Amino acid sequence: MTRRRLLLVLASTVTLSALAIGAARARDVPQVATGFIASVLCSEIFVSGLDPDRILSETQAAMPGAGLLTWAMDIRLDRAAKDVTVTLLGLGRSHAVFRDGLGCHMDHGETADSPAIRPAAPTPALLPDIAPPRVVTPVTPALAAALDRAFAEPDAPPFRRTHAVVVLKDGKVIAERYAQGFTLDTPLLGFSATKSMTATLIGILIRQGKLALHAPAPVAAWQSEGNPRRAITVDHLLRHTAGLALGSSQQASLLSALEPVNRMKYVEADRAAFAESIPLETTPGAVSNYHDGNTVILSHLIRDATGGSAADVLRFAHRELFDPLGMRSVTIEFDAAGTPEGSSQMLATARDWARLGQLYLDDGVIAGRRILPEGWVEYVSAPTPGAFVGLGAGFWTNRGDSFGANYRISHGWPRDAFFAKGSIGQYVVVIPSERLVIARFGRTVNWPPEADGVAQLVSDVMAATRGE
Repeated sequence: MTRRRLLLVLASTVTLSALAIGAARARDVPQVATGFIASVLCSEIFVSGLDPDRILSETQAAMPGAGLLTWAMDIRLDRAAKDVTVTLLGLGRSHAVFRDGLGCHMDHGETADSPAIRPAAPTPALLPDIAPPRVVTPVTPALAAALDRAFAEPDAPPFRRTHAVVVLKDGKVIAERYAQGFTLDTPLLGFSATKSMTATLIGILIRQGKLALHAPAPVAAWQSEGNPRRAITVDHLLRHTAGLALGSSQQASLLSALEPVNRMKYVEADRAAFAESIPLETTPGAVSNYHDGNTVILSHLIRDATGGSAADVLRFAHRELFDPLGMRSVTIEFDAAGTPEGSSQMLATARDWARLGQLYLDDGVIAGRRILPEGWVEYVSAPTPGAFVGLGAGFWTNRGDSFGANYRISHGWPRDAFFAKGSIGQYVVVIPSERLVIARFGRTVNWPPEADGVAQLVSDVMAATRGE
């Protein structure tokens, strides 16, 4: 296909989309597209230490239609300044900047006023050490075969591109493997698996009495008399039933750039303020609509409840969650207003992601210390009515009778499994009946769901560990 024809395809895509949903959204596409690429590249180069060409290639392959735009992008990487600038045919420009202790953020002109932040020295972990400081080879041939299959590539696309797998049984790593270029020390971008970390911090604040689950969310912009958004609760935000007209975060594709939620993420400097300004589309609690805006607002609540700044959030998160779990590799990224980007921007090693799953396997208790409220694990794994993909509260779940839960069970998942899930192949699966946590990270298309091989991995690991 010639360059001229590709430009015509791009123009036609934007034009048709504008006719369908309005020209204002279509105008956001170049900046949303460049913002996404700049953000991923910055985080995975300067936090994870990965190869930029590989990141771009694998990410583009995992997102249908992305090649219609990425071919025309000019990407400038400055290793000395630790930033990434992406432009698209003069129509959009995004600048992502690394800050020590804060990872990367989208620069909207305020970088000079954003000092580096370093968390305090960590306190001793309460969670017993889950593994020695070396890669744990599978303890049985059956587990080795399970990992072989998880990393094997099919003969034709879609490819799995598995980057890391860690398997915990009864709190100990019994098998792990990493793709070439990845190690047990590589921080991995969670994408929407980050939402489960945000839900965990919300749970801690509820245990401390600083937030209430079923009371109106304390969002200042919603408190005027007669404002219908005053009815939105923390529970609605966790379950994606708040009803705000932000579109959907369900798909990773070119067309998703048209959703207003992605303007929030890549165009707006204060993401929570934008999300909180959006009118209701449906009555709070009535309709399930999964989008990042719900979790960004929860992140704002965390910021306000912990002191009001990025530094306060980090101190709270390390003191109350990361340090007790022994999660020493975590990077939380923030927007320009100092709100954690808790919908998609946490990086941690595969082992540290698995430690988060272990907290839930142990009912929110570490070494006798209750981290999460009593009943919280039951709450997050309980199905949300009307969520056809099988959502709980900050987690996905196989409980209930949703299409997604039944589909996964038909493909080998157990009914009691619940999990953190990030777009294009990130999982932390908790299986209470098997005392298992399985963390899998990679770069795989979202559809078909079995493309990433996670259902097969779950089935294989369960079969390999029964009777252990």
